[in-house]
Amino acid sequence: QVQLVESGGGLVQAGGSLRLSCAASGGPFSRYVMGWFRQAPGKEREFAAAINRNGSSTYYADSVKGRFTISRNNAKNTVYLQMNSLNPEDTAVYYCAADARRVIPTRPGDYFYWGQGTQVTVSS
Repeated sequence: QVQLVESGGGLVQAGGSLRLSCAASGGPFSRYVMGWFRQAPGKEREFAAAINRNGSSTYYADSVKGRFTISRNNAKNTVYLQMNSLNPEDTAVYYCAADARRVIPTRPGDYFYWGQGTQVTVSS
């Protein structure tokens, strides 16, 4: 059973940056593809970024490409999401997710383990 705990959310002004972290425990972290999703009020949960098991391959939603960077440190059982050039449309609860499949999935239903989420609010 994998437990995921996100941190690093908060309030930031438009144009600012935040770095989210997701610490994993209870399982072999290096065997899991990791993803970040976000959900704004009244909207469906949407894919933001994902990274493969060894960190050699990443994938981004068009809405965050060029602004967000996903990375992982398997020695620390942690995945990160560096978010730059934030705008109010990035306001959402951000969730970390893990799955044991080999390919990088982008749909919420493809991920088995989820964290509780961390709030990111971008003011204009």
